[in-house]
Formats: sequence, C-alpha cells, structure tokens
Amino acid sequence: MTTTAKVEESLFQNRYLLDADNPHIRIRDPEICATSCEAQQCAVCCPAGCYTVEGRRVVLITDGCLECGTCRVVCDTHINVEWEYPRSGYGIQFKFG
Repeated sequence: MTTTAKVEESLFQNRYLLDADNPHIRIRDPEICATSCEAQQCAVCCPAGCYTVEGRRVVLITDGCLECGTCRVVCDTHINVEWEYPRSGYGIQFKFG
C-alpha cells in the first residue's frame, strides 16, 4: 500500500521563527511588479505561497518562507527581489531534515 502526503501537510510539520524587524526578503520596487512584470512568476513558483497577486500588485508575506531562493531565481528579468538568509536562529526550522 502506497501512501502520499500532501504538500500542505508536510509544510505544517516545519516551524518558523519570524524575525519581524528584519525580513530576509523584500520586493525592491513593488511598482515594477505591477507595471512591468507580465508573468509575476514569484507568485506562481514560490513553493510556500509567500507571494500572492492582488489585481496586478504582488504581495509578499515572508511567514513560512522555505528559504529555497526560488523567488530570486525566477525574477531574472527585473531582478526585483532582494533575498538573503535570515539572521541566526530565525527562519525555517525543518522537522524532517
């Protein structure tokens, strides 16, 4: 018998310590996302769902970020994502790995 886990169930196992005063990701210029970025790939590709689109505006909520760097890779045309690892002790704490 094969069992499969849903992504949401696996992500729920992880813990995240939010560094509210020092977000490790930010959108450099939100206006670029709204006016110049057709695909808005960060909202499509982020495995944690940190990016959402409201109208044409991209909204970033860093809670639950997996620190994979996908957003900075897919924003290759406009290079509009500023990304770094969280300060020591903050960020994702993987339960299984």
